Parts: sequence; structure tokens; C-alpha cells
Amino acid sequence: MGICRNMGTQPRVQRRLGGNRAALFVYAMEGLENMAFVANAVSLVTYFFGYMNFSLTKSATTLTNFLGTAFLLALVGGLISDTYLSRFKTCVLFACMELLGYGILTVQARFHQLRPIPCKDLAPTQMSQCEAATGGHAAILYTGLYLVALGTGGIKAALPALGADQFDEKDPKEAAQLSSFFNWFLFSLTIGAIIGVTFIVWIGVNLGWDWSFIVCTLTILFAIVFICMGNSLYRNNVPKGSPLIRIIQVFVAAFRNRKLPIPDNTDKLHEIHEKRGGDNFEILKRTDQFRFFDRAAIARSSTGAATNSGPWRLCTVTQVEETKILIRMLPIIVSTIFMNTCLAQLQTFTIQQSTTMNTNLGGFKVPGPSVPVIPLMFMFVLIPLYDRVFVPLARRITGIPTGIRHLQRIGIGLVLSAVSMAVAGFVETHRKSVAIKHNMVDSREPLPISVFWLGFQYAIFGAADMFTLIGLLEFFYAESSAGMKSLGTAISWCSVAFGYFTSTVVVEVVNKVSGGWLANNNLNRDNLNYFYWLLSVLSVVNFGFYLVCASWYRYKTVENEQDDSKDNVDMA
Repeated sequence: MGICRNMGTQPRVQRRLGGNRAALFVYAMEGLENMAFVANAVSLVTYFFGYMNFSLTKSATTLTNFLGTAFLLALVGGLISDTYLSRFKTCVLFACMELLGYGILTVQARFHQLRPIPCKDLAPTQMSQCEAATGGHAAILYTGLYLVALGTGGIKAALPALGADQFDEKDPKEAAQLSSFFNWFLFSLTIGAIIGVTFIVWIGVNLGWDWSFIVCTLTILFAIVFICMGNSLYRNNVPKGSPLIRIIQVFVAAFRNRKLPIPDNTDKLHEIHEKRGGDNFEILKRTDQFRFFDRAAIARSSTGAATNSGPWRLCTVTQVEETKILIRMLPIIVSTIFMNTCLAQLQTFTIQQSTTMNTNLGGFKVPGPSVPVIPLMFMFVLIPLYDRVFVPLARRITGIPTGIRHLQRIGIGLVLSAVSMAVAGFVETHRKSVAIKHNMVDSREPLPISVFWLGFQYAIFGAADMFTLIGLLEFFYAESSAGMKSLGTAISWCSVAFGYFTSTVVVEVVNKVSGGWLANNNLNRDNLNYFYWLLSVLSVVNFGFYLVCASWYRYKTVENEQDDSKDNVDMA
């Protein structure tokens, strides 16, 4: 191509790549993909119960395992993107996997021969035939389900990084646009989720699950089309090799050199300053934390020059710092897991609360799985206000392109999460008082209290999610080295994954220790309000732990970049 042949015109042509125009296709894919994923996240439990004959407990466990696995599999997508494929190709590959998964689920929902006999259609004398999906039926279900999990996990790792790659953080103008990108990325995610929990959920409830899965399949197909349409505009990363291998090499080399003293003059530590063709050349400045790993960069020769001992005995300072960055990130991610544990409670117990309340809105009955549209609508309003009002004002005061630092943004979200749980406790106390006042403690009829009371806790938590989720994505992308951007964003999603996995454990432990706050299968007799307040107190404790981790963290410093990472373009 002319870009490759005519080096004299290369800078002028490359400036046309990337930017907001390229990011539009990223927004489109994220909105469409999340539309399908969130719709199933809030309603698949009814599919497992009604179509696969799973018990309520197994249905809930199957769903939380699916969601947790989907976010955890982002690590696979991140490793593939940083090691073998560009982020664009990674998005297309994993989207095709997700497309195949929805296709399998569609076929199973469409043909009753591929599903167990529904219990609800059996006469009392035939209930012995009511069996949960096993064997081939279960194999088809889990194959489709976890292809979707693998596909969405890979997309969640590579897509945010692909969009962020379209902006040069070293350019002041594009640095501000990069911060806005993450806000608008969340906005597109929110729009997709709103449509998913309303339109697609309505289709599943009224037309059947086969039509719901058909819509999800078509949605992913259009997502692939949109991301491919922008291919000629993207600034694509060139994979730099496995970041895990580089990190393991540092551990091995440091252990082998454990008896060598660290030189007083750290400039003698091994580093490659020459420009390496084909790589995004980034030299990271040495930090004083984790000094043990500096031994991996000690050259064994008497002159201090690099020896031919190989990468398993001698690493560069940049490689050592890459390892230190990952280690410093781990406490940050651990300190945000509990917030996502709280999120899991809102997605389960709050839905159950909604089933006991008046869900009529102007003559229209709001489906239970659509209740999460409340926080999404608040986020729909808050995100533009944050990006267009708060960030510019904060930028004038702090001089930071993002308005406030990433760790400050995450901290605000954690505080709001604690407030949300406290408010949820007061709302639940009011709901129970209504049940007692109207003598409806054991009634199955909806209480005379609007479901939109739940909007208070949802709205605050929606704001918390806006601060913390995107704060994490932006933080991990910005702080990761040039060779592990996708893995960095993938790690940020692990907070959500472990939040889902620990949710069940938290509920069981609290139930056992409290003597059964949530054991009556009747929210009017349970003590869900106490549980919410306990989560609020634990969230405050968790915030204290986060403050310690955040104050201990050291932001990375790029010492020198001889090759502009945005000028290194792979025309995929």
C-alpha cells in the first residue's frame, strides 16, 4: 500500500487514522454486543427454570457461574490480543465464537426435541417425566452458553483497548479525547443494556425464548459487520509477544540472580535504548518498589554490559517494571471486588423485591427482569453530564486531562456503593413496614408500594458503577505497558467476575452466622434490610483498604519513547 511504500507521505496519511471517527465503530459493536449479553444476564434464570427444568437454586447458580466465567475469560482474550493478534482481529474472532454460541442456543430453544419435556405442560399424573436437562440436552446448553461466555469475554478484553488505541495519550488534545472515549464507551454499553433489558426481554417473555435468541444472534452479526466496516480507519497494535512469558522471565531471572548485590548506581542495570523496529518502543523508568526484581536486570559481566545469557537470566529494566506494574495493580483490583459483590445482590435480591411490589407504570406492567433499566436510565443521563460538565470544570482546576485521577474516580465509586447499600436497607425497611401495616406479610399479592422506590438504591449504585467501572478500565489501560494493554483491561473485568463468584459465598456465610436472615424464602419475614446494612458497613471497611492500596500505588513513568506508538500501524 502507498502508506508502506511512500515513507515521505506516511505521517500525513497516518494522521487520518484513528480518532473519534474510528471510535464510532467501537461504540456500535459494544452497544450491540452488550444488548444481547445483558438481556440474557437478567433473564436467563427463567430460561433455565422454565425450559431446562433446573431448580431455582441451580438456575441461579448456573447464571452466576456463567456471568463470572464470561468476565474471567476476558483474560484469554487479553493474552491472545497482546501475544498473537491485533485487537481488531481478536474482536472479530471472539465475536464469531459468540455468534456460534447464540446460534446453538437458538436451535435448542426452537426445537423441543433438543430440550427436556417442560414440567409446566405436564399433567399431575405425568410429573414423573419432569426431569432436568441432562446428557445431550445439557451438553448442547452448556456448549452454547460457554461459547457465548468465551466470546463476550474476549470482546470485553480487546474492544476497550482497540478504541483507546485510536487516541494518542502523548498528544494533549487526544489525551482529553481518550478520557472522553471511556465515558462514551460506557454510554454505548448503557444504551445497549437499556434496549436489552426492555426490548429483548419483552420478546423473550411474550414471543418465546427462540425469538429472543434469534434477535441476540442477529445483534452479534450486526456487531461484527460494524466493527469490520471501520477496519480501514483503525490504528492497530502490533502484538509484542506474551506478557506472561516476559513476567515469568523476570521472576526466574531475579531468583537466579538472588545472590547478586543490586548496584548502587541503578543506571548500570540492563536496558535496551536502541529503537527496535516493529515494536511500540517504550522505556519505563525504574521505581524503588519490589527491589528484589531489580536483580533480573543485573548483567553478570564485570563491565556491566549485557551478556548473552538469554532472557531467562537477564531482563531489561522496562521488563522488570512491567512486572512491578502488574504486582502493584493486584491490590487495586482486589479492593474493588466487594463492590461487585454488592452489585450481584442488587441483581438478585432487588429483583426479588420487585416481585412483591406494584410494578404498574401508567397501565403498563413492568416485567421483573426489566427492573434494572432504572439504574441504566440514570447512567444514561449522568454520563453525558459527567463528560461534558464535570470533567471540563475539574480539568481547569487540576490540569489533568481526565479531570481527576483514575484512582480518585474509583474511590468515589466505592463510597457511592456503600451509600447505595445503606439506602437499600432503608428502602427495604419501608417495604416491610407496608407489608405489616396492610397485614400482607404472608400474602402473594403485590404490596401497595411502587417498584420505583427501588430507584433510589439503583440510581446511587448506577452512579457508583459509572465512576468505578470506567475508572478501572481507564486506569488499567493507562498504567499497563505498551505490550499488555489488552491484558490490563481484561484484569479490570476480573473484579466483576470474582464479585459474582463471591456473592453466593457471602450470602451463605451471613445466613449461617446471623441465624437465617435470608432463610425464610419470604422477604416479608426475612431481614434483607439488615443484610444490606451489613454490606454497607463492609463496604466502608473495604474503602479503607482501598485507600491504603491507592496511597501505596506508584503511577508508571515513561522515561523515553523513541517510537511513537501511534505511528506504528498494522493494516489488518
